Amino acid sequence: MDIRPIHSEADYKAALREISALMASDPDLGTPEGDRLDILATLVEAYELRHFPIDAPDPVEAIKFRMEQSGLSVKDLEPIIGKSNRVYEVLNRKRPLTLAMIRRLHRDLGIPANVLIAETVSG
Repeated sequence: MDIRPIHSEADYKAALREISALMASDPDLGTPEGDRLDILATLVEAYELRHFPIDAPDPVEAIKFRMEQSGLSVKDLEPIIGKSNRVYEVLNRKRPLTLAMIRRLHRDLGIPANVLIAETVSG
């Protein structure tokens, strides 16, 4: 099984092509092809983490995303953030999140606390 680290964009693209071909054949786990697919996918993941890092989302964008994802309205956030005017102020970046808001958003909506404590991008 001749597998090498991914050092370049060309290596990366070649690994993606091979992964695509292996996935099309749907190899069983534990077979040489299945093991090759697993190893290549791990190498590609490591390469992508190094070369294409994804920044953590802005706290307000994370809240808006969770609202959209869960079909929540401003009214639904009132028990977590406060009266509707306060919710609008937070969503419009006019008011920062307090520690209590962060705790409730994390607990009630499952938004990671490390995302909520990040600096908000000025909007």
